[in-house]
Amino acid sequence: MPVGVRQLSVLGEFKPFGLIAEALDGKPSDTSTDDYDYFLFDPEIARQREDSSDNDASASALSDRRDHELFIRGNRIIWSIGARVFKRFTLPSSVIKACWCRMGDNPEALLCVLQLDSLTIYNTSGEVVSIPLPGSITSIWSLPFGLLLQQGAEGNLLKHGPFPYSSPSLGSRDIIRNRRETGHSPHNNYSFLSAYDQLLKGESSSMSSHLILKDLLEEPQSIYIEERGKLNIMRDFDERTIWTSDLIPLMASYNKVKMQHSVWVAEVINSSLEVENSSLSATVPTGVLPKRFSFHRIWQGKGAHTAASKVFLATDDDSAPIICFLFLEQKKLLSLRLQTVEINNEILYDVKPDMSWSIPAIAAAPVIVTRPSVKVGLLPYTDIIVLAPESILILYSGKQCLCRYLLPSCLGIGNPSCNLGFSKATSISHDLKIVGLADAVEARINVKVNNRMIFRCALHRSPSSSLANDSITAMAEGLSPSFYNHFLVLLWGDSESSRLSEANPTVDSEWSSFCDAIMQMCKKSSVVSQETAESSWEFLLNSKFHKNYCKINNMIGLSSGVALDRTGLDSMRSNIDGTKSSEKSFHFDLLMESLDSLHAVYESLKMDNLRRRDLELLAILLCNIAKFLGEECYLDHYVRDFPALCKTVKMGINCLSSKAPFNLFRWLENCLQHGCTSDKTNNLPLVVCKDGSSVVSWARKIVSFYSLLCDAKIIGNKLSSGVSCNIASGSSSSNEELTVLAMVGEKFGLKELDSLPSGVSLPLRHALDKCRESPPADWPAAAYVLIGREDLALSCLARSCKFKELETQTNMNLVSMSTPYMLHLHPVTIPSTISDTVGLESTKFEDTDSIDGSMADGMENIFSSCTQLRYGRDLRLNEVRRLLCSARPVAIQTSANPSASDQDLQQAQLWQLAQRTTALPLGRGAFTLATIYTLLTEVNLDPSIRNIQELKSWPEFHNAVAAGLRLAPLQGKVSRTWITYNRPEEPNAVHAGLLLALGLHGFLRVLTITDTYQYFSQEHEATTVGLMLGLAASYRGTMQPSISKCLYVHIPYRHPSSFPELELPTLLQTAALMSVGLLFEGSAHPQTMQTLLGEIGRRSGGDNVLEREGYAVSAGFSLGLVALGRGEEALGFMDTLVDRLFHYIGGKEIRNERSLLLAASVDEHNRVTGQMMDGTTVNVDVTAPGAMIALALMFLKSESEVIVSRLTIPQTHFDLQYVRPDFIMLRVIARNLIMWGRIHPSKDWIESQIPEIIKSGVKGLRDDTMDIDEMDAETIVQAYVNIVAGACISLGLRFAGTKDANAQELLYEYAAYFLNEIKPVSTTNRSTFPKGLSQYVDRGTLEICLHLIVLSLSVVMAGSGHLQTFRLLRFLRNRSSVDGHANYGIQMAVSVAIGFLFLGGGTRTFSTSNSSIAALLITLYPRLPTGPNDNRCHLQAFRHLYVLATEARWLQTVDVDTGLPVYAPLEVTIKETEHYSETSFCEITPCILPERSILKTVRVCGPRYWPQVIEVVPENKPWWSFGDRNDPFHSGILHVKRKVGACSYVDDPIGCQSLLSRAMHKVFGLTSLRAGYTGNNSNNGSAAVTVDQLVSTFSSDPSLIAFAQLCCDLSWNSRSDIDFQEFCLQVLFECISKDRPALLQVYLSLYTTIGSLAQQVSNSNLLVGDSLSVSSLKLALSYNEAVMTGRLTTSRGSIVQSVFLGSLRKQVEELLNSAEQLKTDLCNYLNSGSWPNDGSFGVKSSTILSWYLQWFGVPAAPTVKTMVDKIKPMNTSLSPVPLLCLLLPGTHINAVEEINRFLLST
Repeated sequence: MPVGVRQLSVLGEFKPFGLIAEALDGKPSDTSTDDYDYFLFDPEIARQREDSSDNDASASALSDRRDHELFIRGNRIIWSIGARVFKRFTLPSSVIKACWCRMGDNPEALLCVLQLDSLTIYNTSGEVVSIPLPGSITSIWSLPFGLLLQQGAEGNLLKHGPFPYSSPSLGSRDIIRNRRETGHSPHNNYSFLSAYDQLLKGESSSMSSHLILKDLLEEPQSIYIEERGKLNIMRDFDERTIWTSDLIPLMASYNKVKMQHSVWVAEVINSSLEVENSSLSATVPTGVLPKRFSFHRIWQGKGAHTAASKVFLATDDDSAPIICFLFLEQKKLLSLRLQTVEINNEILYDVKPDMSWSIPAIAAAPVIVTRPSVKVGLLPYTDIIVLAPESILILYSGKQCLCRYLLPSCLGIGNPSCNLGFSKATSISHDLKIVGLADAVEARINVKVNNRMIFRCALHRSPSSSLANDSITAMAEGLSPSFYNHFLVLLWGDSESSRLSEANPTVDSEWSSFCDAIMQMCKKSSVVSQETAESSWEFLLNSKFHKNYCKINNMIGLSSGVALDRTGLDSMRSNIDGTKSSEKSFHFDLLMESLDSLHAVYESLKMDNLRRRDLELLAILLCNIAKFLGEECYLDHYVRDFPALCKTVKMGINCLSSKAPFNLFRWLENCLQHGCTSDKTNNLPLVVCKDGSSVVSWARKIVSFYSLLCDAKIIGNKLSSGVSCNIASGSSSSNEELTVLAMVGEKFGLKELDSLPSGVSLPLRHALDKCRESPPADWPAAAYVLIGREDLALSCLARSCKFKELETQTNMNLVSMSTPYMLHLHPVTIPSTISDTVGLESTKFEDTDSIDGSMADGMENIFSSCTQLRYGRDLRLNEVRRLLCSARPVAIQTSANPSASDQDLQQAQLWQLAQRTTALPLGRGAFTLATIYTLLTEVNLDPSIRNIQELKSWPEFHNAVAAGLRLAPLQGKVSRTWITYNRPEEPNAVHAGLLLALGLHGFLRVLTITDTYQYFSQEHEATTVGLMLGLAASYRGTMQPSISKCLYVHIPYRHPSSFPELELPTLLQTAALMSVGLLFEGSAHPQTMQTLLGEIGRRSGGDNVLEREGYAVSAGFSLGLVALGRGEEALGFMDTLVDRLFHYIGGKEIRNERSLLLAASVDEHNRVTGQMMDGTTVNVDVTAPGAMIALALMFLKSESEVIVSRLTIPQTHFDLQYVRPDFIMLRVIARNLIMWGRIHPSKDWIESQIPEIIKSGVKGLRDDTMDIDEMDAETIVQAYVNIVAGACISLGLRFAGTKDANAQELLYEYAAYFLNEIKPVSTTNRSTFPKGLSQYVDRGTLEICLHLIVLSLSVVMAGSGHLQTFRLLRFLRNRSSVDGHANYGIQMAVSVAIGFLFLGGGTRTFSTSNSSIAALLITLYPRLPTGPNDNRCHLQAFRHLYVLATEARWLQTVDVDTGLPVYAPLEVTIKETEHYSETSFCEITPCILPERSILKTVRVCGPRYWPQVIEVVPENKPWWSFGDRNDPFHSGILHVKRKVGACSYVDDPIGCQSLLSRAMHKVFGLTSLRAGYTGNNSNNGSAAVTVDQLVSTFSSDPSLIAFAQLCCDLSWNSRSDIDFQEFCLQVLFECISKDRPALLQVYLSLYTTIGSLAQQVSNSNLLVGDSLSVSSLKLALSYNEAVMTGRLTTSRGSIVQSVFLGSLRKQVEELLNSAEQLKTDLCNYLNSGSWPNDGSFGVKSSTILSWYLQWFGVPAAPTVKTMVDKIKPMNTSLSPVPLLCLLLPGTHINAVEEINRFLLST
């Protein structure tokens, strides 16, 4: 058989673009011309695996489909794409070899460049690593898992020792960082190096001839070879690599000595094999040992004097990989066929001896021509282009020769000049001979001709017609290999029509060529009929003119030449009965297989609305094949779908075969009716079931979805229906959920769903709709998008990736699933707190004093859209801002003519206001805590405060802390350079405060030891305090040694005796002690505890003796923090420690000897200062507070009766005189913190704290009969006041941040009581509290207790902005100095309380974990300072430690469609505690959630948003930190999706605007339509709402709005009929009210189907040329039936109204009954199988007949005939209808009766 001839398309003369680039660069061209090298490669090679469509330059360049070129000359490499330079590389020395390689799991392709002594590796983004090599490396090769290095024989010893690293100055990132990022720890690398050293020193002969580099950060490893089950290092230096594959682990080598070629497979070494050289494994622990590789020889071929000049991979005709060796000396191409076996997910390769063949060749190259998009495993389907010795170019597929290629006869002057700078090709003589091939990329190749020119040529690829392509692919997948080869030869052969071989064929001509090839098979299989002279008429019918005429004047869109020449076909048929030669039966089987394969494509195309035209063309071809084969049932099948075909195809009922064609619509229908396991559903075509089948994957996907929906079982990766299906990971409890996961796994999104016929899509839409309400929590994001829950999708994405990656991830995963017109509706939502840094209009802060109205007071960032939602229209945030503003002058009113006493008064007032202003920053810090989410470069913290000089240092410090606390930890880190950049020349309190603030946020971990030293060396008191506390807070609980050293330097007691004496201020020592406590928090570190215990009782050696109480308190807090909550743990010295603490408290217990010994041992070290003792007596006034606090924290929440029983509250008059009243308060707090569980928010509980003697004493104050002296009364009242305040502080700590209503009421009541006692307001007080306390106790004590209670109240209500509490605080702040004893401490308490109430602008609150309680206790320590610089009893800097107790339990809901924060009702469930059982309550977002220890579930409820449940396991852990991947609340942002048809709560607070409650009759009534139609538009004035306006209120879906404008607008009345508009309005209402907008398309499709059917019946013209819509409609009814009978379960009924579907059924049946001609046609069809055949009317009749046959499920006429013939012999008197029903199970009873009437009743 002659081989086909084709033309090469010449793209132009070829010249490496690097030469042109050099010329353009102006580089002088060297004298020698051939010292350059280049290679062309496919962009796929350099692209990242799983590359996403990023927007950066390199990715878009790599997606360019043009050839890429690497041009190498000397030490320069130019990477160009087409005619532009992409990158240039310049290396230190000249390049030996360059190749692309991928290493390990790294998705990036690396360009590896070998130089004489080093290997330089670039990634595509330009990062560089350089690895020095021994000079003996001669070549590099790419393998799938790394780079193969070939050593030269002379290089036995490494010149440079083991491979060190260097990083040349090529903009390379430093290797150390690289190493760290990749996660290799340095000591592991060290062990490799040492092992390698030993390997080298041991024996030089063990050098491997081949090394592999599998990671940039590891050493190249030796490669082993497997010989007789043993592994030896490969040392054969003669074994020279000549080729490797970067896709499969193969290497080919040539051994010059043995003159043999070998093929090797690289494998990962099994540990079971012995390693001959075990020195490596001995020195390196096994856990560290890397994967090692061995080569295993699978083929060797002897007798070649020189190495093969080229080796490459291709694929055989049955897709098996083959390795080709080109031997120039023998002029042949040897091909070896590889066998692949898959065992345990590992692929094993082998070559069998008889699996090779040779082809004569002088040049060859792999090209991708016949099946371009197909992959076989990892390999593309590759053909071979061969230059035969006689200079003929031949294309092979495996062994099969396909066609010859010729250069165009004239390589003329008009060459496309895309070749920049090329000389125009001069006219060339015709005797050009091809002498060589090179640089094959895909289907492009360089052809060298004998006049030394090179042309870039393209081999004609597969057809651009998708139908032809699909058909060829189906043949490839469906035919057996021998048949497919035969078909390929025909297709590529010298066919009559050379249309496929044209240079640029059109789509139509490609399809014609394919049809020609098929018809050739038909002709070949028949004996050539006797030649009959062709009549002129037939000649005309077969002319091109006629075909074109048919095409243009085609009435029903059916394609031209509907059949081949009729006489030809008929004569072919007549000859089939003749003698069947073996060749004929071969062709017959081939055609039968082709019919099946193409039929599968046909059925698959039916499922795609967009390929109707292709379906018609394929139907014509299939008709011809079926007619030729005598498959009447197939013929009938196609004519039913396209009745117009009946004109050209003669039908009959004498069927040669009874084979029924596969009908996909019928299969899906059976699936819905009888489930997937019935007999009717197991007749799927083989192509559909075949694994990896690409062409009918559309049908396979739909079959698999229906199977899963109808109870298919999953067996391996196949379903019980026989098809394979990818199912995405995720849990599923129902068939519907499994179906959704399958749709995601198969990447079947909403766009694909829209292109299915409407009936087919209904069950799938049903599955999506059913899962929408409450899908499982572990689904992938794409699944949520598919079911329309973008809210869950975004939450899922936020979980799976970091914040910054959210945007790209969103686009990548979700685009495939969402419909194209919805894409712009997925805004990338960022937390509104970040975006809304600009204040909103309604919350402008009016500043009457400043001129321009704009003012920076440090609180401008509070206002954002979510805080506006939080506080609605009230102005409390503005009020807080006014109260806490210290950035503007305060006005004082004066009398007109002031006297001397007035001036004194003003001075007092001024002093008070100055103190109040200096106290404000403490509250402002809490108020603005973590509210700036800005980029670090933009933060300009310039905290300033206006006040008098002597008040300056500490207030400035606090002000700077407040400014620094505003920084929110969004970036996670503040960079070290930024902190040092802000460091002032001269140390000041401002920077000190900033350091403390950054430390409290945990940002100071970035500072190095040298930075710390530089700060300390400034010897600035405030800076040192701020830095020590900041570092300790940043490293809290880590016991970091370097930090502890820094701190201990500031505690003189810890200095060794040889240390020089340091004069350290007590202030620094105090801060250092507290810092040690924070650093060692919760560690119970014994040595530290001993030290701190000693410090409680030590006299401060500093300058200020007054500050020693503060020192002792700090030591007490520190000791408590170190042993926080661990007092019960039986540490050996704990008893002694507790005894000692009670001694410090002043307990009367006698100390045992052990504690005396302990004291002595501690005293031995005491060099600097004296113990605070006089003999054995302790100065209890100084030591008691610290000791009590230490006990409280050590035994926090331990419920230890023993300790509490020793911490007594005075019960007798003597005890009352003995204990200071303020110490009684501390005792109460300590007892309650230990007995944590017994604190109860009730007045009875507080009363129970007060001893009887005090209760009765206070009651008796008013009673004159009681004989009580003044002293006793004062003592009792002092004790009473302090006990109550202590109990209130305990309550505040116990219920911190809980907003507990009982606690709030109780504390508020006590605050009001104390306020009333200070300045009686109302005499008629019904409360039972004792009156007249102010007579017995000084005003100052009452004020302090009042403010402590108020502080406790604000701790309970932290972050809530509680209005009643806020009013109380505002009242307290505004009391003038005349009113109150308002010193600095009290002003500070009020300021802090306001800050706590609005903590973080209302977004934060307190936790009740142990460390939080300790931090709060430090902040609330009940000794308030008397002035701005008072640090005597408690260091002021400690008041900021509340930050450590805060948690961002804030939750706001963001509408996923608009990206704006919205109100949403939540139902919060908390677990049961000792106070209450499990409870659920409602919150409106934005809100603050309960603590993690009690939180169980948060549910989005309410009718307007889709429900969403977040389950949390209650744990005693801190709240999730910002950006934590495990945070179920995504750092406080919950995405919600509004239901269509509801407005948001902002727009419509009470629900009067929802779609269902609007007066719909105005818009949706027929009356308005009629009225509008008659032109009476008076009522449609400006007030009328148009439909599209109404719709746009409820949905942002552009398809809905467009539908409302186009189909429902009254102004369109004149153009369309009113019934249709009425239908559109009702459907629109239905879809919006039930939130199923996607169903608009389905409703419209079903409605128009019925409409066109009705018109067709009543009209004589032909409107619909096919019956596919009828099949789709029938499937919709089957779906409805499945829902009604419960086969498909549902919560909300059928997604399409079943009444509507029922009415459609009735209409179709009425239409078919009313058709006049139908009964006659049906009778003819059943009797003779013939279709109506009289002109255009016949096509109409046959169309209606086809509807009838499809609708009632009548089988093909031959099948009916067979069944009737079975029944006829039984001459029973009974009706044959039941028997017919049994024999024709899918047929409707109406049709069965007709069959009975026409065929049996006669």
